[in-house]
Amino acid sequence: MRRRDLLKGAVLLPALARAGGSTDPGQGCDLNFGPAATPRLNQGPFEIDQDQGWQTVLFTTPSERPIRNPGLGLVGYSWEESGPSLAARAGRETLEQHVEKISSLPFVDVLYIRCDWRNVQSRPGRLDLDPVWALTLDAAKRKGLRVAFRIQLSNTSFQPQQVALPPFLRERIPLVKIGRIPDKGDGEYREPRYDHPEFQKAFAELNDLLAAEFEGNPLIEWMDLMQYGFWGEGHTSNFPSPFPDYVTAERTFVNMTARQLDTWKKTPLAVNTQPDISNVGNRTVIDMAVRAGAWMRSDSIIVEEPIQIQELAHRPPWTAAVLEDGYFRQYDAQTLKKDAAGINVMENYMLHVLDLRGNYWSLWTEADHLARYNEMYPRGFERLRTGLGYRLRPSWVWQRKRYDTFEVIVCVSNRGVAGVPGVLWLYLESPDGTIRLRGALDAGHPRGGGLRQASLLLPKSYSGKVNLSAQLEIRSGVRKPIAWACEQPVNPDGSITVELKGENDRGWRKGV
Repeated sequence: MRRRDLLKGAVLLPALARAGGSTDPGQGCDLNFGPAATPRLNQGPFEIDQDQGWQTVLFTTPSERPIRNPGLGLVGYSWEESGPSLAARAGRETLEQHVEKISSLPFVDVLYIRCDWRNVQSRPGRLDLDPVWALTLDAAKRKGLRVAFRIQLSNTSFQPQQVALPPFLRERIPLVKIGRIPDKGDGEYREPRYDHPEFQKAFAELNDLLAAEFEGNPLIEWMDLMQYGFWGEGHTSNFPSPFPDYVTAERTFVNMTARQLDTWKKTPLAVNTQPDISNVGNRTVIDMAVRAGAWMRSDSIIVEEPIQIQELAHRPPWTAAVLEDGYFRQYDAQTLKKDAAGINVMENYMLHVLDLRGNYWSLWTEADHLARYNEMYPRGFERLRTGLGYRLRPSWVWQRKRYDTFEVIVCVSNRGVAGVPGVLWLYLESPDGTIRLRGALDAGHPRGGGLRQASLLLPKSYSGKVNLSAQLEIRSGVRKPIAWACEQPVNPDGSITVELKGENDRGWRKGV
C-alpha cells in the first residue's frame, strides 16, 4: 500500500480541537530569535565618515557548480520504511550492492536510513544495528557523504504481521487496535500505548543508546525526532489514536520531545510539521522543538496542507527545511506524466522545494531509476544542486584605514534560497599563522538571496596576504568548514587569499 494513499482522506478531515501554540509568526507566535555566538563581529552599518582611506581588495564571481556543504543537499535512501531498493527486496541485488549504487550517484550528498525500532535494538541495554547501518556509514566515510536517520516507533508497512517494536517489548507494552487495514481482511492497525510505563522506560533507554552511538558523530547530518504514529510523522491518518484523551497524548509527546531535545546537543534534530489531525499535541511539539533549534521537515510537498507550507516558508532563517515526497518515490522516468508545458510531474514537484527555501530534497531508494531520470530530465537536479540551501562567497572585501591600523570588511553574499542553517563564523589568518582573527555573524545571515557585512580589525601596520575562510556552527560549539561558492581559486583548506595593501601603496581613496 502506498503511504500517501492512506492520507488522502485525512487531509480532508475537518479541523480537530486546537491546543498549544503555532509556529506561524503571523499567527501570534514570535519565533524571531536565534542562537548567539561570541565574539560577534561588528556587522555595520559602516559609514563612510568612519574611515581615513579605503580600497576594494577582493571581489569574486558566483559559481554555478554544485557544492557539498553541511546543511544542504540531495538525500539518497539506503533504507526506507519498507526496506532497501525494490531490487534488493526481490533478491535481484544484495544489500551491499544497493548501498554502493545509491551512494555512488554523483548528485547524492546525504544517505538516509528510515527504519523501525526493531531494526536497531533486539534486547535490553544495547543497540543491535541492522547491517544497513554499517554499510551506510562506511559508504559515507569513503565517499565524503553524510548520514541522517529516523527510528520509527510505528510503521504500517509490515502490519498486521509485524509492528515496529522489538520482539522483547511486545509482551510488556499494550498494543491497541485502531482500525481495519485496507485489503488485509480482518487485519487491524496496532499502535502501542506510548504513555505506558514500560514504553516510556524502553524509549528513554533507546534515546540514550542512540545518543551514545551517534551524538556528535561528524558523519551524522541530522536525526528526525522520534514522533507519534505512522512512520513517525505525527499522525495515524484518519484512524483514531490509542490514547484515552488529548491531555494524556499531549503530555506524553511533550515529555518525549523534551527528552530528545535535552539529549541531542551536537546533532541537529528535525521535527515533522504534520498538522494535529490525530489530536496528540503536534502544535505544542513543533513549537517547543523549533524554539529549541530543531530543523523542520515535511514528508510531502504538493499534497500538503496550507498550514505546513506556511510554517515551512516562514520558518526562522537559521532553521533548515528537509523536504520529500512519498507519491513518486520510484523516479520511474518511463511512467511519469507530463503537463501541458511538457514538464514531468516529478520535476514540477521537486522545484517547489526552491519556493519553500528548502535545504534538502529526498531521492528515495531506487538508484537505477534515479540515474535514468537524471539522464532524461537533468534540469530538475541541476536547478536544485545550484540553488538549494545556501551558497556563500565573499562578494566584496574592503580594506580601510581606521584606529591607526587596518580594518577588513567582508561582504558575504548568499546566492542560495535559504538562510544559513545556524551561525556563520569568519576566519582571517596570515599564511604563517601569526595572525588569527575570528568572529560570528548573526544567526541565519546572510539570508537567502541576501548580503551580510562584517569587520575584522588587524594588528597595527600589518599588510600582505591573509586567508579568509568560513565555518558553519550548526549546533552550539559544533563547527564545520564550508566551501566558498565562487569561481576564483581557493586554497586546499577552502580559504581564499586576500592581498592587503600597505600604508604607502597606491589606490587609497577617501570617502566622498
